[in-house]
Amino acid sequence: MEPMEPEQDQDAGQLYQRRIARRFAAFDQDGDGTISREDFSTAAKRLLTEFEVSFRSDRGQALCDGAEAFWQGMAGIADVDGDQRVSREEFVGGAVKRLHDHPERFAEIARPFLHAVLAIAATPADVERALLALGVDTEPAALSARTLPTVASGQVDEAAAVTAFAHYFMTE
Repeated sequence: MEPMEPEQDQDAGQLYQRRIARRFAAFDQDGDGTISREDFSTAAKRLLTEFEVSFRSDRGQALCDGAEAFWQGMAGIADVDGDQRVSREEFVGGAVKRLHDHPERFAEIARPFLHAVLAIAATPADVERALLALGVDTEPAALSARTLPTVASGQVDEAAAVTAFAHYFMTE
């Protein structure tokens, strides 16, 4: 493979930065331009409502705990100024720079939340519903759900889903 010319490398870097900035919106559930603890709890509430799971149930508590753990992990790597909010610039500059070459680190941050989501939304059809509830557009939600590997029971393969999630958010 030929090395990239400096212009091509710069264009690829800018394209990557723009892609990651757009992915920021998936976390910004309230659309206020920052990612916060509230965005993660909003995501959990939307899923609990969509799947009619009680907050007080074991699955509900696991989802809320997973959302909190995900927020703590995200804030730990990206909240550079310590204001308990991750701006787009912090997300792109902090999280991406630290995790681009190591998406498995991001997977570890997301794993408790994704484990809890898959306990509620176990099949590809359920994952599509979950993505729609979280504000993902119809076509990408359907495509994402259809392409997830499943195990013999028809449920989504959790390890593959976690890896796919991390690669989607952290790699080109």
